[in-house]
Amino acid sequence: MSNRIFLVLIFLAVFRSDLLAQHARIQKDIYKGVIERDDGKQVPFNFEMNQDSGRPVIYIRNGKERLRVDSVVIDRDSIFIQMPVFESQFRVKVLPDGNWRGAWVRGTSLTTEQKISFYALAGEDFRFAKQSSPPLYNISGKWQVNFSEETITRPAIAEFHQENNQLYGTFLTPSGDYRYLEGRVSADTMQLSVFDGTHAYYFIAKLLSDSNIQGMFYAGSSHIESWIATRDENAELPDELSAMNLRPGEERLNFKFHDLDGNEVAISGDRFRNKVVVVQIMGSWCPNCMDETAFLSEYFSTHRKLGVEIVALAYEYSTDLERSRKSLRKFQQRFKVEYPILITGVTSDDPLRTEKTLPQLTPIKAFPTTIFIGRDGKVKKIHGGFYGPGTGVHYDESRKRFYDTVNELLK
Repeated sequence: MSNRIFLVLIFLAVFRSDLLAQHARIQKDIYKGVIERDDGKQVPFNFEMNQDSGRPVIYIRNGKERLRVDSVVIDRDSIFIQMPVFESQFRVKVLPDGNWRGAWVRGTSLTTEQKISFYALAGEDFRFAKQSSPPLYNISGKWQVNFSEETITRPAIAEFHQENNQLYGTFLTPSGDYRYLEGRVSADTMQLSVFDGTHAYYFIAKLLSDSNIQGMFYAGSSHIESWIATRDENAELPDELSAMNLRPGEERLNFKFHDLDGNEVAISGDRFRNKVVVVQIMGSWCPNCMDETAFLSEYFSTHRKLGVEIVALAYEYSTDLERSRKSLRKFQQRFKVEYPILITGVTSDDPLRTEKTLPQLTPIKAFPTTIFIGRDGKVKKIHGGFYGPGTGVHYDESRKRFYDTVNELLK
């Protein structure tokens, strides 16, 4: 054997040994991940690192939810984690002690990426402090909430479930919910957080009494709102905040866009004629759209034979069709969507998004919004928002409302 070959074999052996050591360092462990905001506030969450068929896989934990992440690439001391649906990834280095340090990188409506500092602590299965003081109050139940940002106030409903110091729950808004929140109550302080792949939320508040809460809400890298809550088991949200309607004199929608394969699809086409049609207004960036799509995909796979069609109209971050197509393709594959997803080519934050795409309607106020069309091609009902599985009974009510509406139109 030549010296050159011998040296190459030694190099490969050392390289493989080093790689295996890196893999061993990060396998099958629980981590506390921390997103560090610009103002120093931290958004903590937990995740598990494991293996499936010899490949690394991550499960992000929020309450009862386990969000599986399959796209995990390990390159020596670097790890690249691509979120399964959203334009979002982690780029980190594995430190000698097994902890991670790097950045959370988000796609935005701009061409530039947003990078936010991130670190993860190996072996930490707690979200906030390890030790907690006995809670002064049990805040389980329903609360009327008002969020405030400068002069803008918006209503919400909070539903909490407290088990000693452990706290779970969500906030319901006119357009949807904040999904699975998890945290704790310690003395007179409550903390909740969630990371779902695209949104990083942190709530902290003082329990002023067993019926009054006052706190702050931190989202992403810099967004801040104050909030107050009053216990109210009869709290409700006004429907008009998420409602959109047909404009006077209009009865039908008239649109045509291209699907992910470049085919032009029109609502007036043969596919939809004489059928009940559900039009989903959505975006791949939208967690509530993700929850609704999971439901709609399951429904369509088992009910399409009844004469029901679904078509999604996507409003993405960018007018770049290739970028939108890539994001929506991941979305389609993740939820096994068999109905067409159409790219409107209009961004979700375009103030004229409705006029440019659905001029027969008043402005879109909520993502998702669901439009129900009868067999005669006329719009019969429009519903804004969707409550996902993190809301419990409200999710069941959303599903029932959908079934009742479609079944009535099928008669």
